Amino acid sequence: MAVWSIDYSIFGDCQFICSGSHDKTVRVCDVDNNKQIQSFNGYSDSVYCVKFSSYHYHNTRQHVICSSSNDKTIRFWDFKNNKQLQIFHGHTCGVTGIEFSQFNGGRYLCSGSCDKTIRLWDVETSKSLHVFNGHKNDVWCVDISPLQSNSKNNNKMNNIGVFGGNGYTICSGSFDRTIRIWDIETTKQFNVFNGHENIINSVRYGSNELINTILSGSSDKSVRLWDIRSCQQIQVFNGHTNGVFAIEYSPF
Repeated sequence: MAVWSIDYSIFGDCQFICSGSHDKTVRVCDVDNNKQIQSFNGYSDSVYCVKFSSYHYHNTRQHVICSSSNDKTIRFWDFKNNKQLQIFHGHTCGVTGIEFSQFNGGRYLCSGSCDKTIRLWDVETSKSLHVFNGHKNDVWCVDISPLQSNSKNNNKMNNIGVFGGNGYTICSGSFDRTIRIWDIETTKQFNVFNGHENIINSVRYGSNELINTILSGSSDKSVRLWDIRSCQQIQVFNGHTNGVFAIEYSPF
């Protein structure tokens, strides 16, 4: 069956890949030994997104994957000890995209859902902190803005959402064909980007010299680059003959 999502991480000296599938499983592979080492079967519906948790590794040395599903839940799995750690309830429809914060050591998680909302969660307390409303259809993908170069004391909680130079935001892509940016602290919508002619399947914040840009991929077969400050489209990349489901900036 279809694999909806994959992620890669290094824990210690070991490389791992995890995957989420339409077959309702989360699977983990050891890259160095080229073999599957774990499979989790706790979901009752498709697994849409998977992410390794740097927060658990750096704070408790646990090897943890976070996953979201069409069964409305977000779950955390300890793949070294083969057990489920946490389960987040709150969305009223399938949970699609998830992303950890780069600030505060990955303590915060955002999620998008077919209930048209985005939620921000505190991984440490398992609490839902904020709900973001405004999309007119399913939210399929989310991202959290990267660390700001002019931010000091990035481990302090009060860095969340202090908008105006060093604040953090969430961007989301939806079936309503829009990309929206949200202030993490106030939950207010900051910008709306229009231009795609079909569902937006993937969004990603830029970093370094591209810190003020967003990249998006859509079922309209295009990849688009946007300027966050002006809300203007910078470039359209055409060439695909079908929908674009995953995009990423070059790391170099």
